[in-house]
Amino acid sequence: MSTALTDQQSDKPSEDGRPIKGGTVTWACNPGFPPAAIFPFTPRERIGIRNLYEFQVLMFRPLYWLGFEGRPEVDPDQSLAYPPEWSEDGLSVTITLKPWQWSNGEPICADNVMFWVNMMAVKGDRLGYYVPGYFPDNLTSYEKVAEDKVRFTFNEVYSKTWIEMNQLSLITPMPKAWDRTADGPARASFGKDDIPAVYDYLVAENGDWTEEANLHRGDWADSPVWSVVNGPWRLKSYTVEGLVTFVPNEQYSGPNKPHLDEFRQVQNDTDELMYERLLAGPDAPDGIQIGYLPPGMEVTDGGPDPLADKYRVVPQDVFVVRYMPFNFDNDSTAAKIYQHAYVRQALQMCLDQDRAIREIFNGNAYRMDGPVPLSPPNPHVSPKQRKDPMPFDPAAANELLEAHGWDTSTLPAGCVQPGEVAGCAGEGVEIGDRMTFAIRYVEGKSALLRMLEMFKEDAAKAGIELRLEPVYGSVMVAEDHAPNVASKRLWEINTWNGGWSYYGHLTGEMLFRTGGGSNFGDYSDPKADELIDRTVHSDDPEAMFEYQDYIAEQVPAIWSPGFPNRMFEVAKNLRGVEPVNPYGLINPEDWYYVEE
Repeated sequence: MSTALTDQQSDKPSEDGRPIKGGTVTWACNPGFPPAAIFPFTPRERIGIRNLYEFQVLMFRPLYWLGFEGRPEVDPDQSLAYPPEWSEDGLSVTITLKPWQWSNGEPICADNVMFWVNMMAVKGDRLGYYVPGYFPDNLTSYEKVAEDKVRFTFNEVYSKTWIEMNQLSLITPMPKAWDRTADGPARASFGKDDIPAVYDYLVAENGDWTEEANLHRGDWADSPVWSVVNGPWRLKSYTVEGLVTFVPNEQYSGPNKPHLDEFRQVQNDTDELMYERLLAGPDAPDGIQIGYLPPGMEVTDGGPDPLADKYRVVPQDVFVVRYMPFNFDNDSTAAKIYQHAYVRQALQMCLDQDRAIREIFNGNAYRMDGPVPLSPPNPHVSPKQRKDPMPFDPAAANELLEAHGWDTSTLPAGCVQPGEVAGCAGEGVEIGDRMTFAIRYVEGKSALLRMLEMFKEDAAKAGIELRLEPVYGSVMVAEDHAPNVASKRLWEINTWNGGWSYYGHLTGEMLFRTGGGSNFGDYSDPKADELIDRTVHSDDPEAMFEYQDYIAEQVPAIWSPGFPNRMFEVAKNLRGVEPVNPYGLINPEDWYYVEE
């Protein structure tokens, strides 16, 4: 039974209701994306806001927590370490850990940080955040200097903002309980020799990265590995049906101890099912207290929110770039065609973002014309992208293709002028090749399908055929983004209706630098690499502007409308959800019910 909080138990404002201790919140997962990875050293095929920011961080905290009272800053209270201390030459930084502990009573210590960095040094190519040449490759040394201190020395002077928010924030200290192999305890916290065997053991405990069945996930809660946590929550259960239940970690050292008794996450197969459960209300037998209005379903026939009597709307506006990547790791005829920037530009000119924003997203969206989002408001968007983005113009796209040796009088257009000189189709394109591309997309998303159908219709006006192929979301990203598997080289364009959420400064090394851990399409351009490198060495805004203007023009991915990550529908008697974290992390430990 829930009990009222005393003044000493809660410092939350009570003018809008008396705070209550206890209760359960049920959260509706994004259709197609149940939690699929618990090991927080997550590869590109499982990286994303769902696994990292709404699941793993509840149990395993990063060294620095980003998002402070709704602002894009480091939160000093929720971070595991005190602010970095820099040497005068700007090359070395010392990190001092707070005197917090793991759920098994062991201190969070320098060895836990060294364990993570050793793993990055050996297995970095299996981490979705790793970028060759950057952390830890850009270190000349890293060392434990005290039980609670680690020092990193870099090979060059970098932007301190970038180091703290994009490099040190990647570190998720790992406990001694994880430093083992199938044969027993190991010493990966103290050196690199045991890392391969320890990594294999932890992946085995996680379960195969791309396995969709929930059978192995049902063992996570009782695992001697994953039951050792340092976050405010621990996993109670994960059922075969996909119901995830968290309970408070009674040994949590940080601020904001959970008020709730349980936090549950439930799966929905489609947007429509989500909406039906919301209509039933938070007190229904299978009610949800936090769901979201699927994009394009925010209102009915222009009327008011039909859920307003039971829920309030909380937009989750986060730093996310919405896009459809091209697969450059592909030897197909289609890939040989879209390797040319003019083709990608023609495709971009066929996506009517303004119409989609108006007719599909009901005005609850904004243009995305490059790698830096316009929202939340920030100073990093270049003047050119604000004023002069690439316009929607199928006729101009048609002319662009005609000017490069394509006959657009048929659908799909055919190459009539191969060659590598002006007026020709370009390297790798043969006479008779056809301008036809497959777009794999996550099923169950009505607004996404409407936008793709509109895109297909307008692209046809330029002579471009788009073939739409629906796939279950979690399956699609696992098949299309896992390296060294045959399926990775087969897709041409894909969209999971998401994009990529930034965790840190809005630089592009993870997305568009050669070899970037989340460079899902394996885009590679020496000039892009050079411009990205400037953004991580300097806080000069011109470096950021030049980088994004070049990337926007090159169209390594089709930019699509940006919109809040979710339009949350929050039960009216639930508090603490606001302000929303601009990076997409959630803090259910802050949530509490009130008596109305």
